[in-house]
Amino acid sequence: MALDLNTRQGRPGAASKPAYRPEVQGLRAFAVLMVVVYHVWLGRVSGGVDVFLLISAFLLTASFTHKVESGKPLKLVSYWLQRFRGLLPAAVVVLLAILAATASLLPRTRWHDVFTQTWSSLFYTQNWTLARESVDYYAANHATASPLQHFWSLSIQGQVFILWPLILAACALAWRALRGRFPRLGYRALVGAAFGVVFAVSLAYSVHATATNQAYAYFDTRARLWEFALGSLLVLAVPYAAKLSVRIRVVLGWVGLAAMLSCGLILQVQAQFPGYVALWPTLAAAAIIAAGDTRTPASDGGAPADADRRRGVDRLLAAKPLVALGGISYALYLWHWPILVIFLTVRELHNPGILGGLAVIGLSLALAWATTRVVETPFHAWHWPTQRRRRLSLVLAVMVGIVAMPLSGWESRVAAFETAVKQQAPADNPGAQALAPDFEYDGDPAAVVRPLASDAGAEWANYGGDCTGDYQLTDPRTEFCQLGGDPATAEKTVMVVGDSHAQHWTSALSVAAEKNDWAWVLVTQPGCRFGGPTDERSAECNGFSEAATQYAVDHRPDAVVTLGTLTAFTEGEDTETRGDEERIVPAYEEGIRPFLEAGIDVVALRDTPRYPFNVPECVDRKGADSPECSAPTEEIVAPVSPLEELERRMAPETARPGSGKLGFMDMTDQLCVDGTCRPVIGNVLAYMDGSHLTRTYVETTAPVFERRLKDSLGW
Repeated sequence: MALDLNTRQGRPGAASKPAYRPEVQGLRAFAVLMVVVYHVWLGRVSGGVDVFLLISAFLLTASFTHKVESGKPLKLVSYWLQRFRGLLPAAVVVLLAILAATASLLPRTRWHDVFTQTWSSLFYTQNWTLARESVDYYAANHATASPLQHFWSLSIQGQVFILWPLILAACALAWRALRGRFPRLGYRALVGAAFGVVFAVSLAYSVHATATNQAYAYFDTRARLWEFALGSLLVLAVPYAAKLSVRIRVVLGWVGLAAMLSCGLILQVQAQFPGYVALWPTLAAAAIIAAGDTRTPASDGGAPADADRRRGVDRLLAAKPLVALGGISYALYLWHWPILVIFLTVRELHNPGILGGLAVIGLSLALAWATTRVVETPFHAWHWPTQRRRRLSLVLAVMVGIVAMPLSGWESRVAAFETAVKQQAPADNPGAQALAPDFEYDGDPAAVVRPLASDAGAEWANYGGDCTGDYQLTDPRTEFCQLGGDPATAEKTVMVVGDSHAQHWTSALSVAAEKNDWAWVLVTQPGCRFGGPTDERSAECNGFSEAATQYAVDHRPDAVVTLGTLTAFTEGEDTETRGDEERIVPAYEEGIRPFLEAGIDVVALRDTPRYPFNVPECVDRKGADSPECSAPTEEIVAPVSPLEELERRMAPETARPGSGKLGFMDMTDQLCVDGTCRPVIGNVLAYMDGSHLTRTYVETTAPVFERRLKDSLGW
């Protein structure tokens, strides 16, 4: 419902019942159009969601303010039940549709994410789930858009719909307690003070959080509360804005609309929000609402000129097509994103193009209209649940159960199947052992490939335990450390230093270490390839490399294993794989020199071949034997290993007395055979994404890894 807080008589802030404002519905229509168009064709965030957040707080605060000033009971529990009665029907329909589409159209690699995010969306915590994943390097499908991602803003709204009435009720209690002593104190003054504090504190936090951890702040409710607070403060400002001349309000409205529409084009919303930059779209929307109805006389009794009446932005926003679109804006927002994501996934596209985008928007509009007409409107007209709170609570519980029951059942079936596959006999999934010249498969011909695509995201190497005692990390520039065995009693200690591409080889190292009575230590920073200081590496990664170097020199392991090369590919609309882009890690020689000078042996390991696509998704969609899921070796790694040149350059230095040895390892032949890199080897899925190996497969390379490690070190 759109409300009008312009007071046409009495002092500003008088408790007149807010009237219907069609232009606010039109503003909603513009906001949702911005969201949809920017998502579909521009691949950007528009700022339209921020407008939605402001409008929701504006309407909520207007309604509660009228109730308090009219002496009506707030009935918070009833309000919450009614509010979620309005939100859940359409959300339930869309969630069920997403589950059905996931089961039938999306690759299994995305199933677990959809399970988790459906629960989060259903209980309005999706923003916190996405916030955690945004800073979690090990989150499955981190770079893949989720069909449920857009529920983050609805989750924040749901949380505010719980919090805001509590703040407004607290202000009402304070007002009733104080007005005997302070008769001139108005309820709106307390509301303004309360939300003024929320606005200031939240905006300050938002600016700080956006500057230090923007990916997390984008989904953080605390960093968004000021946008709602601005909507609440707008309720108090609108009666005063209504006293401005019509001419000024006409200008205010059009300037606000122009600023709102241009926001996403001028600003990098997704990379800069929700700090102070988000004031742009929210203040623009506030200006439009504050401009009010320019078709009616100002509160000073003057009548607007005919030209002014024709020129007001509210005339455009109150147009019937926009008002109608505003009426289905909630359902349109719910539908457009999953339709876009599923369309792009099924068609294997980066963007939908003009015709594809029109199809996405057309289908979204049709489903939004049908959902509103067939589901929301009849449900809202159903009076039986509204007669008693117990009935409404039961109906809401049933709606939640409509999603929860099939979701939990499907989730349980997937988990049971994954468990059964893990219990297959070792002979069913020999992995790298199948590369041996004399290998003969004696497993079950019907055995399933391990790990399942649905379980690939859980295949990170995770062995040993946290580093404790003398090996506990003390430098804040290093955060992740794992320890296998006891270095004090082990025959030898091997330390692995680097990023996740170094980490996944600990799956083989741990097997070799247990066999040979070695201890091993992993010091890793996701996304930070180890090397010397260089401008090609972030300051954070340079700091990690420096701290990890000192850590290794202090503990003096028998050998340090690092990655000596860096594979890469050129990304574009049509990703072009470039094996010849493999190179020595920047400043690698400077990075390992302190180890060698300390007499510590170093092994330079060649980087993993890197695919330009998600391997498990390709295997799930097209089959393990599909040529589209394989790649010629020379396309994803250099034809000649760059380690050969490194060996020639470093040979004189490592020949000096007292220097540690420098060995080299290349495991490419365990991933690429006869000139082709294959996603499935020996009935084992080798990759968990485009560049990280599954721990299940790496474990099967342990005999080869052990032999080559010993050879490279002369052990």
